[in-house]
Order: sequence, then C-alpha cells, then structure tokens
Amino acid sequence: MRALRISLVAAAFALLATPITANAHVLHTVTAGETLWTIAAQSNLTTRTVAAYNGLGENAHVVLGSTIKIPSIAEGQAALTRAGVTPAAAGAPAQVAPAAPAAGAPRALGAYVVRPGDTLIGLAAQTGVPTAQMAYMNGLTADAWLLTGTVLKLPSGSSAPARAAQPAPTARIVPQADPVPTSARLDAAQIKSLAVAHGAPGALAAAIAWQESGFNNAVVSSANARGVMQIMPGTWDWVNGNLAGAPLDATSAADNVRAGSLYLASLLRETGGDARMAAAAYYQGLASVRERGMFDDTKRYVDNVMALQGRFGG
Repeated sequence: MRALRISLVAAAFALLATPITANAHVLHTVTAGETLWTIAAQSNLTTRTVAAYNGLGENAHVVLGSTIKIPSIAEGQAALTRAGVTPAAAGAPAQVAPAAPAAGAPRALGAYVVRPGDTLIGLAAQTGVPTAQMAYMNGLTADAWLLTGTVLKLPSGSSAPARAAQPAPTARIVPQADPVPTSARLDAAQIKSLAVAHGAPGALAAAIAWQESGFNNAVVSSANARGVMQIMPGTWDWVNGNLAGAPLDATSAADNVRAGSLYLASLLRETGGDARMAAAAYYQGLASVRERGMFDDTKRYVDNVMALQGRFGG
C-alpha cells in the first residue's frame, strides 16, 4: 500500500512538471450525421485545417464514434504549413500551394493554371473576351508575360483553353495585385457587423465568407480570388472606384469584407433583393447568370450559402 501511495505521488508530480500548452487541441467524438465540414465549422475552422491536423484528406468521410482532434488556430496553421499550404506574401509574384475551396463548395469557376506556351492574348482569344478585360480581372497589364504556373480566372462557362489537356504545373504563382492576402482572420460577428454597415445582410455575407474562405484572409483560390470574401483584383478595383467612399486598404481583412459587402449589396440591388440570385452572381457573375442561367456548380454553391445563412442567423 505504501508503494502504491508513493507511485501515485510520483505520478502527480510528473503531471505537475509537464508543461501545459494553452490552446491545445481538444478531442471530438463523431456523432450521427456529422461530416468533417460540420465539425470544422462548429469550431470556426476550415475543413482543410482540421483535415491536415488529423492527417486526413479534405474529402475524407468521418466514422461514427471515431475521435477527431480539433486544433487551436496556431496548431492548425502549423499543420497547414507542414502540408505545404502557405499564404501569398506581398511583393513579387508569390509561389503558393493551390488553395482548395471550403468543403462542400464547388471548384472556383474559370480556374486555370498557365501552361508553357500560353499567352494572355491567346487565352483571351480562345475564351472569347478582350485581352484587356482578362488582364484587368486578374490584376495584370494587357502586355504581361505569363509565367508557367500563374493562377488565372477565365470567363465562367467559357471553352477550355487548348493547353488545358496538358498536366497542370505543380508550382502556383499568384499575380502581384490587390487585394493582398494576409494571415488575418475574422469571426462571424465581425463580418456581419461590417456587412450591415455597408448595406449587405450580415448573415448572407457571413455565409458567403465562410463558403469562400472559412473567414481566412490568407486564402488565394485556384481562380486568383483573394481574402475573406475571395475578391478578384478587377472586382477590387471596380469596388474602389465605384462603390467605396474612401480608398480601401488592400492588406486589411476588414476592408476585404467591406469590399465584398459593397459588391454583394450592389448585386442585391441589381437582382431586386433576391438573395439566391445575388449569391449566384457573386460566384458566377451577374451577366453570366442572366444570359445562361445558373450552372450546376452555381446551384450547388447557392444551396450551400443558403444553408449557411441560416446558421449565421439569417
């Protein structure tokens, strides 16, 4: 009995001597109906953060009764770094790991990675838009040389470029343009407040922000959209020139939300307050939705946003 007491005391001292890490991960037991996405959303994390921390694929199915580790933000960022997912930095064109959309989201429309031999003029001709328009949307000059691996947004629903059948380069280069992705994060309350102040429904803006980036301003999509609200460089410039009362800070996560909210509010005005149409236009483009209707990917996107809007109080 004395030996047992000594062992227990020794064990207690060992526990006291072990450093306690603030914000350490917590364990979550999977219940019926849960997915990796719903588990991540409950903790205000992106699916790929939870997946990376648990050594899972983003589309992995979780098993009823199994245990998932929910990381702190610091632990999640470390896991993403180990997995090779790094935010683009300001300055010269950045090489980044391709960013996946939130779980349940369709792949970004018009996403294309430049192959050897591609030119801006050639891509514009193949997809049926003026070179200047394609350059503007992607934050490039019309005479820009395209580096292999550059991430571009092509027109929604356009024909695939001739070289699309070739394997995509493994490197990803983000054109140097505003808005600039940064490591900041916002929460739902902040996003809703900013949205309402700029004329957009808070819950709808938060739903779009979560669907697009998981509230993470570091995300750059496979179609060159950036930040919390996944704004294209051309859209950023247009909002700054036409909707914003004062210049927006391209490095600010809050101003990324302001720009996205101003744009969303304008889409709601254009669609007579139809939230589904506005969400579709945010994803596919208003002109494309009006001319061609919602693509299947767009319908899926809108359904996800409407479901999330309810979660965020709308």
